[in-house]
Amino acid sequence: MSFNQINAINLGATPDEIRAAVKKVYTDSLHLRVQDAGHLEGNVAFTYLDTFDPDQDGLAQLKAHYVRGGIADSVVKSRLEECLQTLLAPIRERRERFAQDRSHIMRLLKEGTCNAREVVARTTDEVKDAFGLRYF
Repeated sequence: MSFNQINAINLGATPDEIRAAVKKVYTDSLHLRVQDAGHLEGNVAFTYLDTFDPDQDGLAQLKAHYVRGGIADSVVKSRLEECLQTLLAPIRERRERFAQDRSHIMRLLKEGTCNAREVVARTTDEVKDAFGLRYF
């Protein structure tokens, strides 16, 4: 699994799978040496950090440092991995708890299906009324 191949990560991914995926994330093909100035445009690692990093002020400082040079792509990827590990850990734990109780999952699916059917029925009635499609 990698971000480059599917641009997604499984919510149940293990910490090792997340680490491996982050290592494959595209950064900047022109940033060959630590001292080289980096580019943010097209840099997938920063795109993900823009979305998932809760410390946007710290991220702005990291971006400025990256653009002027003197910071390795591995530092950026390390920060991204930390953000994703922190974000996904409670989701993964909750998912594992749910997986242990299949009857609870089935109840949730049945309730969701019933709720969805009610919404669909109301919406269908509204559409029929709006288009004058009620034939009694």
